Amino acid sequence: MTDSPSIRVAIADDQQLVRLGLRMVLDAQTDVEVVGEADDGAAAVALAQSEEVDVMLMDVRMPGVDGIAATGRITERSPLPRILMLTTFDLDEYAFAALRAGASGFLLKDAQPADLLAAIRAVHAGDAVLAPSVTRRMLELFAMPATPAAREHVDLDALTPREREVFAAIAEGLTNDELAERFFLSPSTVKTHIGRLLQKLGARDRVQLVILAYELGVVGR
Repeated sequence: MTDSPSIRVAIADDQQLVRLGLRMVLDAQTDVEVVGEADDGAAAVALAQSEEVDVMLMDVRMPGVDGIAATGRITERSPLPRILMLTTFDLDEYAFAALRAGASGFLLKDAQPADLLAAIRAVHAGDAVLAPSVTRRMLELFAMPATPAAREHVDLDALTPREREVFAAIAEGLTNDELAERFFLSPSTVKTHIGRLLQKLGARDRVQLVILAYELGVVGR
């Protein structure tokens, strides 16, 4: 057993009580360590550069540099930390903009502790936290017909028929277990398909796959 927790988490929120509440939940876990706090986006960017952070909980709306701008600055430099956006509303358009900026998902500030911890562990494992209702809202907000410029960077012809099916199903919001059930695949085979999709499409994670599917018209309106 390792002496130090395996998931290093930072908290970025301008409300001290929110940071305190999150820290209390996280400090009670044996596999999580809070390595820092930030009260605005600029401080969050500095924290990500100065500490080894696996997952950062990022408030969407903060004074000065907001969570969206901070997320973009962090993710363009390094794949870590993975960003989980904190939002008050489940249909917050700012949260969706943050997903485009590179966040790996978002959760509500009033989420149950078990859901918060599951989200942290999921993104730390390389997954993304994106519910089906979120993907539908993303379609309404951002989806548009694919442009020639968009297709220049993506070769859908490189995908096998099964990979195309899995790609479209991911955009619908299906989990790995649901993908396995729909296509009669083993969990390991599902993970293999997702890994190949990420590689062939140049996507960082599941969130980018969803956005890319909408932009390229793989999922219809």
